[in-house]
Amino acid sequence: MTRTAFYAGSFDPVTNGHLDVLRGGCRLVDRVVIAVGAHPGKAPLFSVEERVKMLNEVFGPVAAETGRAIEIVTFDDLTVNAARRHGANILLRGLRDGNDLDYEMQIAGMNAQMAPDLQTVFLPASAAVRPISATLVRQIAGMGGDVSAFVPASVAGRLAAKFK
Repeated sequence: MTRTAFYAGSFDPVTNGHLDVLRGGCRLVDRVVIAVGAHPGKAPLFSVEERVKMLNEVFGPVAAETGRAIEIVTFDDLTVNAARRHGANILLRGLRDGNDLDYEMQIAGMNAQMAPDLQTVFLPASAAVRPISATLVRQIAGMGGDVSAFVPASVAGRLAAKFK
């Protein structure tokens, strides 16, 4: 049986924390489907198309170095439904701290009720990336700060261009 993880998020923008989770997930599964959530009620900084392009640039090399199949998709429905459509049997989630754990446990419980065939797997963030959040990265970049320690170089360039 192929172990397929579904790693869903907004990835607005993709951060070094997201990379950390992906690398950890690649150690556990054969295939990772990275899913960009497109929700009509949210106003992201980057369009879905821009986020998919960033993810391909940043995550492509991880696929090559780990030998894992990585696919990038978009979805606008329930995560469990999208995961099933893409043949996933694992929901991959990263945790930075206790607040993340409390929130993610609620989501995992609800997902388990809706889709008992999907197993949520939590990966703790490495110490170096624990403080990173896409929200803080957007705020720092929006105020002219240097985000190069928090995001891949190509993403830092895109953020600088957005806030020119």
